[in-house]
Formats: sequence, structure tokens, C-alpha cells
Amino acid sequence: MFKRWNKYINNLGTKKKTTIKDIANVLGLTPSAVSKALNNHPRISEKTKSSVQQVAKNLNYQPNYLASALRRGKSNLVGVIIPRANSNFFSAVLESVENVLHEKGYNIIISQSYESFEKECRNIDALLFTQVDGVIASLANETKDFSAYEKIKAKGIPLVLFDRGENDLGVDYIGIDDYESSHMVVDHLVSQHCKRIAHIGGYSHTRIFKNRIRGYRDALQKHKLPLDENLIYECNLTKKNGRSVMEEILLLENRPDAVYVAGDYAALGALEVLKEKGIKVPEEIAIVGFGNEPFTSLVTPSITTIEQHSTEIGRLTAEAFLRRIDEGDKPPSLNKIILEAELVVRGSSKKK
Repeated sequence: MFKRWNKYINNLGTKKKTTIKDIANVLGLTPSAVSKALNNHPRISEKTKSSVQQVAKNLNYQPNYLASALRRGKSNLVGVIIPRANSNFFSAVLESVENVLHEKGYNIIISQSYESFEKECRNIDALLFTQVDGVIASLANETKDFSAYEKIKAKGIPLVLFDRGENDLGVDYIGIDDYESSHMVVDHLVSQHCKRIAHIGGYSHTRIFKNRIRGYRDALQKHKLPLDENLIYECNLTKKNGRSVMEEILLLENRPDAVYVAGDYAALGALEVLKEKGIKVPEEIAIVGFGNEPFTSLVTPSITTIEQHSTEIGRLTAEAFLRRIDEGDKPPSLNKIILEAELVVRGSSKKK
């Protein structure tokens, strides 16, 4: 055994990756026996298991999880696609999803679309190649074509969408009531005597932003306020977008006295421009964001925003996936869970 051991130690520098066959050759075992030992098979003695584990450690053996998944038909991996990880909302959802799935023996693979449809499609292909047991996703802003997601469904892999999802895909969805959220924002601004309210939203081809715009329109009508189409802007809702759109708004002859922004980062950018121009917030122009990012309570003035209950959305999303796994080949009974949002009123909109 020691001759075999020295031989493989000397060859480590030339081998790229240790295999089960290498461990078998060192110990004089069959690859099948080594595989069983590594997987704690009851028919393999504890002495053999210990020897195999020790040699595997010394040779820096790393299991091929993809090959194992192909053999077993199960990888215990779940792919999670998010637009970006630097958002408190998405990071909180991720943490909640991971906590729930980890208790059930699953690990997650996280990928970011950065709001790019092309990147999102590549992420899906990579996850399918990795043999994930399911996919949890929030759509990119650019996504209008859902064929990549249809590919997941066609393979019989559970798909659960959260925050951004489309009814046409016919899958489980967990999110908040975006339509009613806009009503809450407009109701609040009207209570603060705002009469000309602009809206900086996401792209209206995305369902959640379409619903936020629709809620904004209907809320203005409810309060008998004029609807000016020139006061509706669509963008990716980045901080940079918020700055550029606010600069456009300030060029208007008839400025709004409030701006409802469908994302906190864009709201922060808009607020920065107003402060740089010496415009008083909220006395001259009130600001309301969306998402309750941590910085919204730290800036001056603090930003009024919508709380999306990210931890609860993450928990419900993970549980929806686990239900899909348990149901197996049973006909799906779709779950659409819509949570009530909460308006967090702060200094950016609360007039004295």
C-alpha cells in the first residue's frame, strides 16, 4: 500500500483532479467500494470508511456533484436568480429562502441578472446544466420574452417567482399588492396637500411596475387630481436614473409638488438632486420611495417608503418550492400569494 501511496503522492503535481479511481488504486479497492465508503454505505466497514476518508483528504479529493446528480436524479441544489444582490430587499429574501431550504437539506446557487435579459437567459442555461432541482426567480427589468422560463417548465423543474413575475407563465408567485401600494402613496401625499404628483416608475411591460403605474393613475382619478402623462417616467430605477429623471422634472415649466418613485435607489438619486439645487424637501417637493432600504431612514430628510416584507416573501417562496417538490407529478394547484404592503412615513413627505 505504501508503494502505491508514494506513487500517487509523487504524481499529484501532474494530475489535475483526484478521482475515485485514484483513491481505489492507493487502497487496493474497487472504485465502487470507494464510492460506497464515501457515501457512508452500511455494508462498508468503519475501518474501510476511515481509510477512504483519510486518503481522500490527503489527495484533496473533491466530489463531482454534477455526476452524482445525474446518477441519483437529484442534486439538492436550487437556483435563485435575482436582478441584483446590492438591494436590501433581494438580499433579505435570499437569506430567508436559504434558511428555509437549508433545513430541508438544500443548498442554493445565486445568480444575478443585473436587469439584463441576455444575462438572465445565460443564468438559466447554467442552472439547468448544473441539474438544479428547482429555480426561484425575480425577473429582470428587460425581460419581455419568457421562453427561457418556459424551458424550465418544459423540463418538469419546479419554478417559483417572487416580486417580479408574470401570470402568463402559470407558476407559483409571491409578492405584495403593487396596485394598492400606489393608492397608499397617493393617499398619503394628498393628505399632505400635494396636488401635482409625478411618478418615476419601472418599465411598464413588467407586471409589478405596470400595476404601480395603474394604481397611481386610478388614485389620482379617485382624488379628482389631473393626470399629466408628461409626469410619468419609466427607467431602471437606479440611483443614476433617479438623478437624471429629477433633473428633467426640474426643467418643467409647471413643476410637481411631489414625486412618487417606485424604487428607493432612484428616490435617493432624486433627493440628492433636490438638495443640490437648494429645493426644500418636503416643503417644495415631497418624495416617496419604494422598498424600505436601510439607507432611507439614515439620510436627511429620511425617505418615506413602502415596506415590502422581504423576509416573509422569502419564507413563503421557499415553502412554495418545497410544496412543488412534495407534489411531484401531481397536477399543479397554483399558489398566488399577495401580501399587503405598509407605508412607512418619514421626513421626505411629512409636511409640518
